[in-house]
Amino acid sequence: MTDVQLLVGTKTGLLIYRSDAKRRVWQLDGPHFEGWSVDCVWGDSRHGDRIFAGISHAAQGVSLQLSTNGGESWQALTPGPTYPPESGLTLRRIWQITPGAPSQPDTYYAGVDEAGLFISHDRGHSWQEVLGLNRHPARATWRPSRGGMTLHNVLIDPTAPERIWVAIASAGIWRSEDGGTDWQPCNQGLRTFRTANGPSYLVHKLTQDPYNPQILYLQNIDGVYCSTSGADTWQPFEEGLPSRFGFPFGVDQRGNRYVAPQDSETRGAIDGHLVIYRRRQNDAVWRPFGAGLPTDAPQIGVLRNALTVDTLDAPGVYFGTTQGTLFYAIDGDAEWIQLPGVWTRVNAVQVSVV
Repeated sequence: MTDVQLLVGTKTGLLIYRSDAKRRVWQLDGPHFEGWSVDCVWGDSRHGDRIFAGISHAAQGVSLQLSTNGGESWQALTPGPTYPPESGLTLRRIWQITPGAPSQPDTYYAGVDEAGLFISHDRGHSWQEVLGLNRHPARATWRPSRGGMTLHNVLIDPTAPERIWVAIASAGIWRSEDGGTDWQPCNQGLRTFRTANGPSYLVHKLTQDPYNPQILYLQNIDGVYCSTSGADTWQPFEEGLPSRFGFPFGVDQRGNRYVAPQDSETRGAIDGHLVIYRRRQNDAVWRPFGAGLPTDAPQIGVLRNALTVDTLDAPGVYFGTTQGTLFYAIDGDAEWIQLPGVWTRVNAVQVSVV
């Protein structure tokens, strides 16, 4: 029996929606961690029904939580990702939990703010800094973007696990070919913002093609890009979009790509109309995808980790908004369906098939 689990991290807690493969009737569990900002979520069935949640609180700090029973109970992973005092760096949020390649069943990576990368080789129970990146000589030139200096995306090449990509605001895309010892910037072809310390790359979301790990997609503050060379070079990928600005980027198992264009000035919906755009594998342009989304909410938006896709044959697309609403569509649907409940700002959405 196939079950679908949708994890939703909000500004004030974690929601768990569950359904069968038809994805028409959903059961809600939660909220968990009420009063905490859930900044990242990851469900992983490789070792039972495991759920990771990176949470933060203005008074109580940052914690990485793990459930091994689908959210029935939780344990704080101590020590979680953390900087030593002598580093001069501060851990403000955990932005991303990413599992290692299939050949690394016990490995996980964590991307954090203040920008840094951590690795666990024991299923998340202990963490070490990836010093080759965290102490890179170029770090002195990195400067925070409007949302802070964050390492918010981690990608692993499933065919060559020593190849790792990360996205850092505003240092851009970095790649390691040796498991994290050596790193090089991979920003050729991206538009830059000039600062006193040189060019800055305000990256929002880095995504990988599900079949060819050398094909990468990128939503920047000022553009949508594609690389077919593992990030050696980037080309604009924007034809048909009403705005180059946006945060999320998703790719489903059929090769369909999804973005959420937004107004670059207000960071909300364009003319009050929230629209998801889709570009099928062989399309030359992006096109609006589906009806049924808000048309009178100019301040509504979708954050970088708040759109995801599942791995079923008829793929589902899911996203949450800054106004606390959740929508999904199954491939071929003419309209988006709203999930029950209106919550606080949605920070992160992740779906897994178990």
